[in-house]
Amino acid sequence: MTVISFTVTDSSDALDGILARLRQVRISLTRIESRPSKTKGDYDFYVDFMAEDDSHIAAAVNSISQLAKSVKVVSSGRSGVDSLDGAVPWFPRKIADLDSFAERVLSYGEELDADHPGFTDPVYRERRSAITDSAKKHKHGQPLPHVNYTEQEVKTWGIVFDKLMDLYKTHACQEHQYIFPLLVQNCGYSNNNIPQMADISRFLKDCTGWTMRPVMGLLSSRDFLNALAFRVFHSTQYIRHHTAPFYTPEPDICHELLGHVPLYADVDFAAFSQEIGLASLGASDDDLQKLATIYWFTVEFGLCRQNGKLKAYGAGLLSSFGELEYSISGKPKLLPFDCEVMGVQKYPITEYQPVYFVAESFLQMKNDVREYTAGLDRPFIAHHNALTETIELLDNKDQILRFASGIKCDLTRLICAMDKVIR
Repeated sequence: MTVISFTVTDSSDALDGILARLRQVRISLTRIESRPSKTKGDYDFYVDFMAEDDSHIAAAVNSISQLAKSVKVVSSGRSGVDSLDGAVPWFPRKIADLDSFAERVLSYGEELDADHPGFTDPVYRERRSAITDSAKKHKHGQPLPHVNYTEQEVKTWGIVFDKLMDLYKTHACQEHQYIFPLLVQNCGYSNNNIPQMADISRFLKDCTGWTMRPVMGLLSSRDFLNALAFRVFHSTQYIRHHTAPFYTPEPDICHELLGHVPLYADVDFAAFSQEIGLASLGASDDDLQKLATIYWFTVEFGLCRQNGKLKAYGAGLLSSFGELEYSISGKPKLLPFDCEVMGVQKYPITEYQPVYFVAESFLQMKNDVREYTAGLDRPFIAHHNALTETIELLDNKDQILRFASGIKCDLTRLICAMDKVIR
């Protein structure tokens, strides 16, 4: 499957001309998707098609280069997934493919809505622009951007930090409470210091194999979940406006580092998150929406029961003292963890959640999600090869036998270890 992205100014007339040019060079599209552009008045498009060879791709690019701006070949792989039905959406096959997500943000980043607390603050807007520009330029394999946070930014962080610390002891799940002191010791978490992404990423890599990557703003559900398959978490590096330390209309560094990061150092939670990511690869739009909703009710707003008491593990709760208190107050409706129900549950995004799903353990969540995703309508099973940082498709006999061989070797080592320990 080959994917080309391009930008046009007049969406209707220009797009008609581009499609006509592609037909002239015998390009048959399998999918076309429009996305909001960072530039006012422009429209970004992504098109998928089956290419015969490199010359066919070059012909497609050349045919539209005079009618569109920023024509790029996002992916030109012609193996593995290309043997699948053309209706399967493109997805990254190697970790470097995540570079293509850099500019594909849906909202915020350096652009702010009129109701954003920092909308009329030129200094704040300039600061956001500088931080998001670093995220835009970042490529896989490069050092993660270092941000020298200002005194005002650290003060805002400290206000949020201190407020949440008071609640974590009684409201956060055991895993979060266990890991947080390790972040203090290893990554410099404190009320007078905003930790650097590079330090946190190294810590997570040592704990569970996860890494962090900077992002300009809010990614699409497909792009964000696809990255989870590689154990990569996209994180913003800017902070909310200092005039509203307890409010943010979008994910910021407080949400990412206080809410999300601690749980990615837990083995079972890390495996659960990757299961959602692997299931999102090549998923239909309908299945993708269900997976995104499951993510919402777990990773963002999940509750669990520990020692007979409700505890929070969702980042949206652990980074918001107001909803953290509300979630276990007895006021909202609580439902048992059920992927089938969760995947179609409606939810608001600008107010406290009226419904939460309660899990018994992260291990149970992982197993339930794995069972649920096995029933998705996909012509393959995706496997993450951690050694090569690539996605392997278990869609033919050779791939399955190779995968089974690896399991056999691991099983042999397990049996030997058990013999030594039990004997």
